[in-house]
Amino acid sequence: MRTAILGRQLRALWLAARPSQVALIALVYAHGVGMARALTTSAVSWPAVAVGGAALLPVALGVHYANEYADVETDRLTERTPFSGGSGAVERTGVRRELLARAAGVATLVGIGGAVASWWSGLLSVAALALLGSTAVAGLAYSLPPAALIRRGVGELTNAALGGTLLPLYGVAVVGRVSATTVLAVVPFTVLVGCNLLSTHWPDREADAAVGKRTLAVRWSAPRLRRAYWLLAGVAVLLTIGLAGRVLPVPVVAAQALALPSLVWGGVVLTRQRSPFPAVSAMVLHAGASTAAWWWLTLG
Repeated sequence: MRTAILGRQLRALWLAARPSQVALIALVYAHGVGMARALTTSAVSWPAVAVGGAALLPVALGVHYANEYADVETDRLTERTPFSGGSGAVERTGVRRELLARAAGVATLVGIGGAVASWWSGLLSVAALALLGSTAVAGLAYSLPPAALIRRGVGELTNAALGGTLLPLYGVAVVGRVSATTVLAVVPFTVLVGCNLLSTHWPDREADAAVGKRTLAVRWSAPRLRRAYWLLAGVAVLLTIGLAGRVLPVPVVAAQALALPSLVWGGVVLTRQRSPFPAVSAMVLHAGASTAAWWWLTLG
């Protein structure tokens, strides 16, 4: 009996961790590390990269567990897609949702504690520690009361800032120095994350409305949501063109252009199909191609 219960709990924790999203977080972290080396000419300290990643992982897990804990009711009401609707870990395994709350607390404390110890030993900078701490606080506040930012109409803004700005800048701070140039370099990706969020929140709009979430997909009409998507997509493209050759090297811009067809596809089908795959693929392609290009410049 105990073995069966433990097995269900471990399966729930694995599902709620959202492994595909953890892999994307690792990719964006690597994006920041490569960008730091290319833009700030900082030597890559592999021990610092390993320590920074080791501190980031439990923080990311803590944020995911908190989100899954807060979204149990929503996940029961919606139809999941591979990119929306949560993991359904509680419903699929039958564990108590409190398991996720405890896991969120433990994982976050382990990550922040490890980061503080790494800063104390000189492996992490103050900037890296501050960025990771901000990521943890904002990530938990996104889902959990009393802030519960997703229920106050600022969830998309918070999430875009977390995944599009704070996360890659944390990678920069682990091996280099955060500057105005590095901040500007991640702005197009941040805007692209916004497009992704408009698409991933659309399939969950009815369930979100039923439990009191005030996402833009809940508050706005379908035509307005599509206009917002096209506005963000246009801003991302124009910013990339404006930064090309100055902040963003030409090889990086060329690599990011690979995401353009998916970005356009995402705008065409938004609110017309449930699956947010096109916008998700645009974000993932942008992150992957950018990371590859920054590292090619770094190692070339």
